Amino acid sequence: MIADLKPYAEYKESGLPWLGQVPGHWDVRKPRHIGSLLKGVGGTKEDALPDGVPCVRYGELYTTHTYFVRRPKTFIHPNRAVDYTPLHYGDVLFAASGETLEDIGKSAVNLIDGTVVCGGDVVILRPTVPVHAPFLGYVMDCRPSANQKATMGRGTTVKHIYPDELKHLLFPFPPVSEQAAIVRFLDWATGKLERAIRAKRKVIALLTEQKQAIIHRAVTRGLDPTVALRPSGIPWLGDIPQHWEVRKIKSLVKTFGGMTPNKGVERYWTGQTPWVSPKDMKVPEIFDSKDHISDAALQETNITVIPDQAVLIVVRGMILARTFPTAVTRVPVTINQDMKALVPRPELSVDYFSLVLTGIQRELLELVEIAGHGTCCLRTDSWSAFCLPMPPLEEQEVIRRFLSDELAITNIVTTRLDREIELLREYRTRLVADVVTGKLDVREAAARLPDEGPLDTVEDDAELVEETEPADEEAAV
Repeated sequence: MIADLKPYAEYKESGLPWLGQVPGHWDVRKPRHIGSLLKGVGGTKEDALPDGVPCVRYGELYTTHTYFVRRPKTFIHPNRAVDYTPLHYGDVLFAASGETLEDIGKSAVNLIDGTVVCGGDVVILRPTVPVHAPFLGYVMDCRPSANQKATMGRGTTVKHIYPDELKHLLFPFPPVSEQAAIVRFLDWATGKLERAIRAKRKVIALLTEQKQAIIHRAVTRGLDPTVALRPSGIPWLGDIPQHWEVRKIKSLVKTFGGMTPNKGVERYWTGQTPWVSPKDMKVPEIFDSKDHISDAALQETNITVIPDQAVLIVVRGMILARTFPTAVTRVPVTINQDMKALVPRPELSVDYFSLVLTGIQRELLELVEIAGHGTCCLRTDSWSAFCLPMPPLEEQEVIRRFLSDELAITNIVTTRLDREIELLREYRTRLVADVVTGKLDVREAAARLPDEGPLDTVEDDAELVEETEPADEEAAV
């Protein structure tokens, strides 16, 4: 059905280079043409309860809600709700801060009937004209809208966006009946794509769990089942091979912190030195990164160049709510303020060290705390004092080679599934943009679709969510 879609019969110039032509009977609007913008206010993460008044927090626009808010993730006590901003059905919620310009203004439309509030750091667009509310979910966060919002962000370490900027957002606005047809089609098409993505992610989750179990056994007990054991003195670790040591991480590594050059200084971002942030930590080895800094940044700031053969860890960000990513540097890099670099001392192999941290993720995640604005934080005094089992250097290499062979097929399959998910997501993003900007006419296709409920875009499996919430620049690490 998607392959059969055609353009509209008549178009007109929108007057916007990034949008080009729109269907002849469509309008191009700004938020002030359809409603009003206001800033949400709210309490803190500590207000969260298992039940009560539904509450939408700005970070959930990154981690939980895609296009729509259909069911709440967070609740607060009714007595606290008076300090939060009440929401209406059809309100569009924009995250007012983010880690990158590409992320700023991530949005979703509220489709919850009944009482619901939002926390702070949210900009609300409240429609005052007839509109099919779910259409706003798609059009306000499609790629053309996201590209516009990226030009509106302010700030250095953390980006911010305000109602005064968002009021200039331009978006296509078809008749209300056509908005409903577009939503009907996109709910069907994106639902099929999302189900395919979730199936692949669940396979990856199972493979990852199996991989971590194999690594955990090898790095805590070794490979010889007949070896004599002794108590480690560490409750989570139990017995270890008699000839192994137990060492604190801080005694095994030299630690380097990270920082971010001022994003407003253009000459800092025109170089060749990789600048690694948590979003680059999706691979086990770092050979390059999306962003690069210049020699001027290295000379004029306190940024440290991290040598190759270091293990990078994330110490702040919502990714720590789900996983503890590590990566080994294969080239010299710099890192942002939400990361640390650990350079192993001679008695510890860098690749073995990375494997150990991967295998004991569950134990390391128990050290994570909640810092300002609800972001997750792994404080230096907690991870540096964490104890690891330490075999001799020669045995580290034997275990590393064993795990490399044992996990080879799992790694290949996981990489292939990750790539397939990436392609499906890109196709979904492009399809939404083409439909809501009028490049494809879906009216006839929507009329032929069977009646079925839209896919609930709140994740059924929270541990599968991959997006990260913006860091809180006030949180101490």
